[in-house]
Amino acid sequence: MRAFRPLRFLKRLLGLVVVLVLLAVAVAYLLPRDVQVSRSITIDAAPERVFPLVDSLKETPNWSPWLGLDPEVRLAFTGPEAGVGNRLDWRSDHPQVGSGMQIITASTPDSHVGFDLDFGNMGKATGAFDLAPAGTGTRLTWSFRTDMGLNPVARWMGLMMDRWVGTDFERGLVSLKRLAEAG
Repeated sequence: MRAFRPLRFLKRLLGLVVVLVLLAVAVAYLLPRDVQVSRSITIDAAPERVFPLVDSLKETPNWSPWLGLDPEVRLAFTGPEAGVGNRLDWRSDHPQVGSGMQIITASTPDSHVGFDLDFGNMGKATGAFDLAPAGTGTRLTWSFRTDMGLNPVARWMGLMMDRWVGTDFERGLVSLKRLAEAG
């Protein structure tokens, strides 16, 4: 029977850990760099009623799944009241809210609102609200796209983005639906 050699065991264990870390990094670069999330809902209100709720960032606190998490969040609105150039800056110490900026970059009445997002050191993204007639109502689609870059940890996190952000999108869309249908 061989004697247990702790030093040899530790060297092999360390070697195995190094191989696993290198494998995880290598696999990360095979994962998608571009991450997209999209959710839709049908609202029993015409596009003309829904559109103002997404074309003015001043409406965002009324339905956002994030801003309501921190009653202390600080909001600043600049630019025009709605449409291209309408901007929202927010600051929060709450980890799920954080700080950032959103600006509307495209606005086609009753059909499309595009925007850029800047989450500071958490990265940048683009997003859109697309509206389409659905019978007497509106099919509203909220989409988000971000580049996870070359960071292998970010690439692995990208696999979870749809689950994390998608759930929040669903809550926000339900709030938008309630708001649009009440008005």
